[in-house]
Amino acid sequence: MPGATPRFRRSQRLLTPADFRAVFSTGRRLGNRSFGLIVKPNDVGHARLGLAISKKIDKRAVARNRIKRVVRAWFAQTDLPAIDVVVLGRGGVSRQTKPQLWASLRHLEKSLKP
Repeated sequence: MPGATPRFRRSQRLLTPADFRAVFSTGRRLGNRSFGLIVKPNDVGHARLGLAISKKIDKRAVARNRIKRVVRAWFAQTDLPAIDVVVLGRGGVSRQTKPQLWASLRHLEKSLKP
């Protein structure tokens, strides 16, 4: 859970609905109690992140934004291969502390490395 997060650049994001559709339709799914990940190799040469943290997770925008900040920080500090990753929140994730969220993401990260 290191400090300052580097800028989350446009090239590191899944931007279009077509990008998300491609990952959802053919991606490999993994997850734990906190997060679901859908992963698909890409031809871009670096990892890209898409976030799907819905109102079902928490009605309050501040809680959803906190989760997204943690996920972005994890993504920026993780050396992933050239893959597209969509992160989905699961029930109860908004009640977890920041260290618990980091631990959950680190656990899933082990499955992403070749």
